[in-house]
Amino acid sequence: MTDSKTHAFELLAPDMIMDAVESCGYISDGRLLALNSYENRVYQVGIEDAQPLIAKFYRPNRWTVEQIHEEHQLCFELKEQELPVVCPLINNTGNSLHHHCEFKFSLYPRRGGYAPELDNLDNLFILGRLLGRFHAVGAVVDFKSRPKLDIQTFGWEAYDYVSEHFIPSELSPAYDSLLPDILNKCQTILDDFGDINYIRVHGDCHSGNILWRDDNPHFVDFDDARMAPAVQDLWMLLSGDRNEQKAQIAELVEGYNEFYHFDPKELVLIEVLRTLRIIHHSAWIARRWSDPAFPRAFPWFDSARYWSDQILTLREQFSALDEPPLEIMP
Repeated sequence: MTDSKTHAFELLAPDMIMDAVESCGYISDGRLLALNSYENRVYQVGIEDAQPLIAKFYRPNRWTVEQIHEEHQLCFELKEQELPVVCPLINNTGNSLHHHCEFKFSLYPRRGGYAPELDNLDNLFILGRLLGRFHAVGAVVDFKSRPKLDIQTFGWEAYDYVSEHFIPSELSPAYDSLLPDILNKCQTILDDFGDINYIRVHGDCHSGNILWRDDNPHFVDFDDARMAPAVQDLWMLLSGDRNEQKAQIAELVEGYNEFYHFDPKELVLIEVLRTLRIIHHSAWIARRWSDPAFPRAFPWFDSARYWSDQILTLREQFSALDEPPLEIMP
């Protein structure tokens, strides 16, 4: 058990990791490599006379067993449709989620690859086709346990936490005057939009969660899967200036529409979703600050310079919310 001064992941020593993997019937060869992950802990574990496995240890008290099962179930449904997702391995008793000491964990096959070149329009067309197929599956049923991406949790609750626990006192007036204005503007856009079609999405579909090799992408890390509008899985693939983004979204949507209909009205939600992600990301780091990995990874986070830049970024987003939405070029 952890005490008030010990973070749970500090108990995850190499012996415990290998014991957990071996409890699933594998024999480790002693090789262990920590992979880049902060929310959870992810390791490549060498296996005797076999390819290494990827072991993912879930952050305690974040997802329930039911919520993790829903993440896995979505992956299995996608794989059944021959979509390129890296699914957790199922043991001989039919389980993909395992328990060792106080940790929940899953095992995955190792897949190689690199981040896709998102300035390549052909790549975006391929990704659009795949996301259309993904969403055709994701729209069949809803998550029952996993949450929605909404302004309350990603916006207001994130703002409240940062304002109360983390914003430097000298910047608090600027932050506390800006955030309600920007969130109210987001709410107005959402109200004007009307009913949003929420479906099961990847939720964190950026280039770091796509492994590309020989024009064949594989999607990984469905840890943030939730109910959200379809455009949530598209907008993070956009980059560059407005004209570049218009060309990029056109390629994505052209491929997407081959398998599932994209509602162009959702383009008005992009800047709202971008704003919520910026606010939520800061709150995510703030909430995890007691985890020693976070001060090491984000040493600038508790500096006045970071929060000054954050306020400037949000002011720019405040203006971006007034811009007309992207249009799909014919």
